[in-house]
Amino acid sequence: MTFKGRDFIEITSFKRSEIEYLFKIADKLEPVARKGSDILKGRILACLFFEPSTRTRLSFEAAMLRLGGDVIGFAEPAVSSIAKGESLADTVRVVENYADIIVLRHPLEGAAKLAAEFSSIPVINAGSGSLSHPTQALLDLYTIYREKGKIDGLKIALIGDLKYGRTVHSLAYALSYYDVKLSLISPPQLKMRREILEDLRRSGVKILENESLQDVIETSDVIYVTRIQKERFPDPTEYERVKGSYKLTFDMLSNCKKDLIILHPLPRVGELDPKIDSTRHAKYFKQTYYGLLVRMALLASILGAI
Repeated sequence: MTFKGRDFIEITSFKRSEIEYLFKIADKLEPVARKGSDILKGRILACLFFEPSTRTRLSFEAAMLRLGGDVIGFAEPAVSSIAKGESLADTVRVVENYADIIVLRHPLEGAAKLAAEFSSIPVINAGSGSLSHPTQALLDLYTIYREKGKIDGLKIALIGDLKYGRTVHSLAYALSYYDVKLSLISPPQLKMRREILEDLRRSGVKILENESLQDVIETSDVIYVTRIQKERFPDPTEYERVKGSYKLTFDMLSNCKKDLIILHPLPRVGELDPKIDSTRHAKYFKQTYYGLLVRMALLASILGAI
């Protein structure tokens, strides 16, 4: 099984068997996350981030550095020639001369796919518009795999902004590879996109749509909470109507399963009670660590070091 030279634009770019192979690589690279390695010595990662990011950008940079490589790039377009009017295609064609692989985050859907078409080096999608965030889906799956020991047979609830949240879109597609039951909890205005629901049902995923958070807490094995994303709303008044719609509180967990795990792609802005942080259910900060391992595995595999 080889990943060398491949782009990673959508979670469906990889098969289930390939995803699980990456998990095995991530497991093996865990000691490297602590001690470092030189398997990517002399290789350069270009991080092109046209949107704000903390976890995704820093974890990719840390992953490359832990593997012995180097990092170049920018964290906002204002410090690049984009501010002068340069096109994304031209930026990519310039940067490919300086690096071995590109990680791109962009506010427009399809930007990562466009970049891959113009680039002669591999491109990894680190978030594109409101539709996809495939490496987040990888780390979300990996977190479930590590914390639950399996993915098949689980009851998983996705909560919050299911319309504009690109993390839940990619995760839902990733979960379609598995035998899971999905509960989708959101305000009516933020329901999962119809085309995604149709794709999931065609894949055989069992789906329950609901507006009540309390209804799913007692039966869920995994609860995945997302924030209401103000920056994705085309109409600010629509955001004002739904902000604060859901908050998972400490008290609401009184009758949950003992081994329930709670995930969140972060940042959180009020939808997740800080009192939950100290419980055995909270795995969202561990999730960020697992993200480092998965991104190390992805970089090492695409650059042919493994």
